[in-house]
Amino acid sequence: MVLIRWIILICALLGMHIDGQKLDYSKRAFFEQMKRERMQSDQSVVWKNFGPGMSGYNEEFWCHPTDTNVMFMGPDMHVSYGTWDNGKSWHTIKDCDGDGKDLERVHDIVFSRQNPDFGLALERRGKIFETKDRGRTWKLVYTIPGAEKSSYNAHTKMAIHPTNDDIWFVGAGDFWNVKQNHRSKEFIHGKKQARARYGYILKTTDHGKTWKKVADHISKDLDVGRIIINPLKTKQMYIATNNGFFISNDEGETWKSSGKGLPNNLPRDLTSYYNPKTKEFILYLVEQTVYEPKGKSIDTKGGVYKSVNGGKSWQNITGNLGVNFNKINDKSHRANYHRVLSYWFGVRSREVYPEFPENTYSIFNRIVVNPLNKNEVYLVANQRHDMSFGPGDAWKTEDGGETWKICARSGSYWLQEIDRDYWASKGIETGANVEFAHVAKANAEQNEVRFGNRMLAINAKGEVFIGVQQQTQRSNDGGKTWKQVDDVETAPGSNAWVGRGDSNLPGRFMLLETGIKDRYLFCSGEHGLWETAPLGNYPDKDAVAVKQIEGQVNDYGGRHGLHSASTVAVHPNDPNIIYTIGWRQEHRGKMRRSKDGGKSWENISTIFEGKNKSYQGIAPQYSLLIDPVNPDNMYFCAIRHAVQEVGLSPKESVMSKGKYGVYRSNDGGYSWKLSNQGLPKLGSVRRLTMDPSNPKVLYASLNQRSPQHVGGLYLSEDGALTWTKMKIPATISSVNNLFIDRNTKCMYMSTGAGFSADEAGGVWKSADSGVSWVRIFEAPNVWQTEVSILNANLILVNVPYHKNLKNPGLYLSQNGGESWRKINRGIGQPDKMTDIKCDPYDENIIWCAGWGSGWFKAIIK
Repeated sequence: MVLIRWIILICALLGMHIDGQKLDYSKRAFFEQMKRERMQSDQSVVWKNFGPGMSGYNEEFWCHPTDTNVMFMGPDMHVSYGTWDNGKSWHTIKDCDGDGKDLERVHDIVFSRQNPDFGLALERRGKIFETKDRGRTWKLVYTIPGAEKSSYNAHTKMAIHPTNDDIWFVGAGDFWNVKQNHRSKEFIHGKKQARARYGYILKTTDHGKTWKKVADHISKDLDVGRIIINPLKTKQMYIATNNGFFISNDEGETWKSSGKGLPNNLPRDLTSYYNPKTKEFILYLVEQTVYEPKGKSIDTKGGVYKSVNGGKSWQNITGNLGVNFNKINDKSHRANYHRVLSYWFGVRSREVYPEFPENTYSIFNRIVVNPLNKNEVYLVANQRHDMSFGPGDAWKTEDGGETWKICARSGSYWLQEIDRDYWASKGIETGANVEFAHVAKANAEQNEVRFGNRMLAINAKGEVFIGVQQQTQRSNDGGKTWKQVDDVETAPGSNAWVGRGDSNLPGRFMLLETGIKDRYLFCSGEHGLWETAPLGNYPDKDAVAVKQIEGQVNDYGGRHGLHSASTVAVHPNDPNIIYTIGWRQEHRGKMRRSKDGGKSWENISTIFEGKNKSYQGIAPQYSLLIDPVNPDNMYFCAIRHAVQEVGLSPKESVMSKGKYGVYRSNDGGYSWKLSNQGLPKLGSVRRLTMDPSNPKVLYASLNQRSPQHVGGLYLSEDGALTWTKMKIPATISSVNNLFIDRNTKCMYMSTGAGFSADEAGGVWKSADSGVSWVRIFEAPNVWQTEVSILNANLILVNVPYHKNLKNPGLYLSQNGGESWRKINRGIGQPDKMTDIKCDPYDENIIWCAGWGSGWFKAIIK
């Protein structure tokens, strides 16, 4: 390192050149440090996430055991958040200045009972992180062997010894993989997944320095769901596994099965109650529900159990949990019941078991008990992702299991009070009591019958948290009401939301110049198209409120809005005319148009159709451009090798209509033609750029697909009818984006790929329309460069993860590229930001979008 810097310094003093530009030692040193050493982000630029909150599925939720102001969540889009103000605001717990691969999908977070600042986090690749400041920052302390052979090395749950913070336990398996690990008669112990390790518990007694395997004699397929240590007898431990419930009396060294009283001894979850004053300790367990044939109907075995003697024996507290499905008249719930039974038995349930049982219950997969009330217990069944059925999103008992009631009710079944008399006979209220943010206002989610709830948690005060249909709900009144806690509505009924910072939204393209000042448009995966909205009386005037104008807001009457908006454009002569295209889910591959500013939408053309299922993707689209002189001329590209987008590009054979490359329309989007003449046959057109001075002139940026399929920069001077390859520096093998500054006419080319040479990546500037290029920013890979239209010296650069780079993320120059600052503070996915923009009205404001974390705003101070 020192030798390299001396060589660079000597070259600079001698006036030598590298990459076509005179070397500047300080700049070169910055880029060398950027590649090899961790750099801290500039503290004056702080990104603030404005959501919308969640808008995705939350895998896990953890409450600090003693500090009720502290909570954590681990949503599925590779983000992780913490709150230290009781949920008023959420912040990333990922390392903003790391490589972005830390804490991507957290499987467990546990805290010490002795030191509230000390905790551990376990993430999907078998990495264990430690915090000493109550979860604000985390440090990698151990990687479980096996990750070097696979990108996955999943383990399940952890435990810290209640009186010795040096003793930890980690269970192997994939117990909580609710989308794939479904139980059935054939797979009674669950399905093994390639991403996980099985067959043991890891134990350390020296704070993670050394580890050994215990419980490895039970089964090579052992999948550990919970680890609990008895606070009264700390050598006594309990585990809930796919092979049953087990006890250890010697701190995990040896184990024995203990299922006396359990009908199946197949626990789906385990929790405990401890009263430090009375020393009362109780275990609660929910069994795997097992269905057995009973003539033309079925019998049900399972339920809820408790143990007051340390797991030696179990008492049935299932009470009246069962439901008479003959009294359930809703077709959707009946269909879901048969879906579950068909999977369980491997037969067509409607034909083999057509008669409904008088007493059955779903496959429950989570249980918690109020730490202040041993008789208050909650259950959850995930109707959407697990093989389970409803009705009901959560159940509870207040009398220790004698009677159970549905306490969380959402969707049209409850709104319309279907089967009201039956539920009244069981003492269960009807009417929906689960609140949503934008999805509720849209009616779509409220009209659903079958929801997904992946998590259940309770804090030290007995406040309960669930996650129904991509929102986080909280009950402070024992399950009577459930309030969404992800967003703040600026005014009742406004449908304008300010996110609290916990977005799990796939952020996409942002359009900031829309013909209406201060109206910005934001594309997203799964949650459609959004626009900025007035803040009203919201106190923080630097906050951003957004309103959904396409997506769930248009789900009603059996119709759906476009849920995954890939790109958007506005008619140059009428800002009320908006165009968008989607790559998956409803209306995928169709050109959608609104003529009234997003109030209503119509499909005006079908560009792509797929042979795969509608929730799967077809060709990812980008760079929807409209000719400002003749708006009938429109263009976009379909990306053959997507790298920055959420989801990969499917094989071209998947599409029954449409191919990869450049598309043009000369009739305002009603018809489209593939326009690849002059482009390489299997090239990947990643972005299109329109010359700001001549809309007939277009540039196509082709990224590198493999070592054999290189990219390049291509020019069309006839409105995309034909293309010619431009001459660029020979080292460049992948062009990811081209930005043209409308004021200076300078071009900024972003280059590089995961498998190209490091010297091929970076930002290249041309002041002579592409005749010559100078590299102004060096990195193995750069996805995007943006220049402010208000100040040509203000440049933003987006650098993704690369194996030869220590510092991915966002970079800012305020002097035309002479010097740079890293500006990652506040973002948790520096390795995969999907868009960056300079504000068109205030040069001190910048914007960005995250792969799985929505959108951000920052003020340059």
